Amino acid sequence: MESRVQLDSVHNHLELFGQSDNFLRMLRKALDIGITARQDYLIISGKEQNVNRAVEVIDRMQKEVLKRGAITESDVRRFIDTKKETAVSEAFGAVTVFSNKKVIEPSTNGQLKYIETMLANDITFCIGPAGTGKTYLAVAVAVSMLKKKQIRRMVLARPAVEAGEKLGFLPGDMQAKVNPYLRPLFDALGDMMDFTQMKRFIELDIIEIIPLAFMRGRTLNDSVIICDEAQNTSAMQMLMVLTRLGHGSKMIVTGDITQVDLPAGTRSGMVDAIERLRRIKGIGYVELAQRDIVRHRLVQNIVQAYKKDNSKGKNTEG
Repeated sequence: MESRVQLDSVHNHLELFGQSDNFLRMLRKALDIGITARQDYLIISGKEQNVNRAVEVIDRMQKEVLKRGAITESDVRRFIDTKKETAVSEAFGAVTVFSNKKVIEPSTNGQLKYIETMLANDITFCIGPAGTGKTYLAVAVAVSMLKKKQIRRMVLARPAVEAGEKLGFLPGDMQAKVNPYLRPLFDALGDMMDFTQMKRFIELDIIEIIPLAFMRGRTLNDSVIICDEAQNTSAMQMLMVLTRLGHGSKMIVTGDITQVDLPAGTRSGMVDAIERLRRIKGIGYVELAQRDIVRHRLVQNIVQAYKKDNSKGKNTEG
């Protein structure tokens, strides 16, 4: 069997094929197929099942290049090893945002479940290690709902807790002091709309990016509220955040419960809330894992190495 695959852009061939066509060689070897590159398309030949699989993998590779600008060997290996998530294209596939430069869609089954859960529930808790897209996909869903006029505003909040180091006095006004804590939210948002538009939405209070404490006493209607790094909230802070939910709103609470920066002996409000609330109808819960990490391939290895060390420590203590 032979199949022809149209390429999205001739300008992305190096990113798509890899250095010295390394990614194409990986596909040939893994799927036992022939691949011939032309100016703006690929010709794939071999057994029907293998050719169809190669077409699926190349489609995912192209989308990843559009989304991130580049892919790695580990990305290609992951695409080859995992089955196509057909539900992505049928229901909750690409998340529509203001930027025309990128395609934002789940890269793993875990991320797909996360998007489905956010859309199906008014409150969603998501825990998982660094690099799994907890914050990024939450912001993408919020921006998509804003674009479709399903909500009137976005509120992105984080607790201002230092990650194991004392920064001391920070110069400037209140915004300058809290800006370092909120930078990851700005980064995610900046990936989905141009700077001028983001600035205008912030000036009009359509988008708020604030420290957690600034939410006290408010009721947020027709909004998507994202509480990021929620593992660093106390139980009382978490209660305060959850009770801000107003009519027509969604709340997404994200965090990595293995990286709690609260004082010793203080229980994470996120852990406490999940235990109390996860069985209530309308509240969703998603746990992303190491296999859902979509950052640099070394992030998975780093997470795994620390996980092993923590397990050894627990076994020794026991």
